[in-house]
Amino acid sequence: MRPPPPDRPLTGAATDWLAALGSYQAHCCLSFTLMAKEFSRASRVAEQIHRELSELIRLELKDPRVSLVTLTDVEVSPDYAHAKVFYTSLTDEAQRAEVERGLKHSASFLRRELGRRIRIHNIPELHFIYDASVERGTRLAHLIEEAVKSDRHE
Repeated sequence: MRPPPPDRPLTGAATDWLAALGSYQAHCCLSFTLMAKEFSRASRVAEQIHRELSELIRLELKDPRVSLVTLTDVEVSPDYAHAKVFYTSLTDEAQRAEVERGLKHSASFLRRELGRRIRIHNIPELHFIYDASVERGTRLAHLIEEAVKSDRHE
């Protein structure tokens, strides 16, 4: 008996087939099917770009403006022509503009180095975008702490 197509619910003969396989093998079969749907090629490429850029910025980039930078996410366009690179920095607002200028200035170097490390047909153009979510999260955490402290004192 052939395995059921992954897009149809498991009924009738399909459940009998999985029961015959045994619970462990059935679990592996279903896990593989779900994993294949969850991780598209674009997300794998974005993750690879994220890893390589993090390493390049940490070890290879000599621009003093780009310090204390953490990459939070990478989104790749469907045609792999552009990549949005989200970053956060521990610098203050005044230095944040310098960090952004440093990253934009280094984009061509980083793209060239990515081309040497990643084997895909087109290396995407890098667009650096400041990610304020970490900053907002920290601010919200402080507000919650203050609210809890004020509740305890009342």
